Amino acid sequence: MDAEAHRNKDMAKAFRALHVPGRPLVAPNGWNAESAKIIERVGFPAVATSSAAVSACLGWEDGEAAPVEAMLATASGMARAVSVPVTVDFERGYHLPPEELVERFAATGAVGLNIEDSDPATGAIVEISEQVKFLRGVRGAAVAAGLDLVINARTDAFLRRVGTPEEQLANSVERGNRYLDAGADCVYPLGTGEPTTIEKLVQRIDGPLNVARGVQSPLTVAALASLGVARVTFGPSLQRHVYSWFETEALPSLLA
Repeated sequence: MDAEAHRNKDMAKAFRALHVPGRPLVAPNGWNAESAKIIERVGFPAVATSSAAVSACLGWEDGEAAPVEAMLATASGMARAVSVPVTVDFERGYHLPPEELVERFAATGAVGLNIEDSDPATGAIVEISEQVKFLRGVRGAAVAAGLDLVINARTDAFLRRVGTPEEQLANSVERGNRYLDAGADCVYPLGTGEPTTIEKLVQRIDGPLNVARGVQSPLTVAALASLGVARVTFGPSLQRHVYSWFETEALPSLLA
């Protein structure tokens, strides 16, 4: 095994071990190499990306509108800039088949991968068996390539408001457990911040749970820890907060 393969295995193992229910990994979402460096410098043990934040900085809309080459290049730059694990929001794979996805992703040096189960362009939920097949294909391709990937399977029933709240919960639980069986390491039911719902998800999904928290969310990291969450991320909220400050405070102050 060469040095790069050893590094991948060690980094992925360390990253996976950070997902502890009740003592969650807090992974702020950066958008370029410099933001990744700042996140590491402050003391966080991992860096996440946000597809919306990265796309915005590249001049594209979210939803796989940005060229995949640009998204991979940003991920590569972020992974190269830090010594901690980097996990990438890769939407639904940018229409790449599993083998090509893994091959191209391996070159970035990142060890984590978010894959969502709704169509980024239309918002339509992908049929569960199709998503299971896709996740199993990504895991199988990674194993065949000797690459360890920490797969975070996002499920969008809450985000897309599929059915009643009870149906959204049931859908998220079923999909989460099916995705874990297909090779995912963590489940990310985006779109709910309601404590009782999060607690039910933790109880019914047989693996680590990732919850998104906004910058000004009333639900603190400590509160999420008490519910048994294993990973906390922030989506594009950090980048939007920084850029809002730049527009509304920093730049106007130069005209005073």
